[in-house]
Amino acid sequence: MANDMTSQVIRVDGDRCVGAGMCALTAPGVFTQDDDGFSQVLAGREDGGGDPMVKEAVRACPVQAISVEGAAG
Repeated sequence: MANDMTSQVIRVDGDRCVGAGMCALTAPGVFTQDDDGFSQVLAGREDGGGDPMVKEAVRACPVQAISVEGAAG
């Protein structure tokens, strides 16, 4: 059984991010906030780590700063 989650790459557009923190609240195992309050993907979690809340974190971002590339389905 193949895991399609490993083929995706999650990115936060630093130019768009306003630091609302919705992603870090929704999927804290994938996202964090830097010292200035802007969101980042945690090191080693660029593929989402199979976290089912990644899609919800993308939807929750008020400025659509999160992208998921190569996601299957």
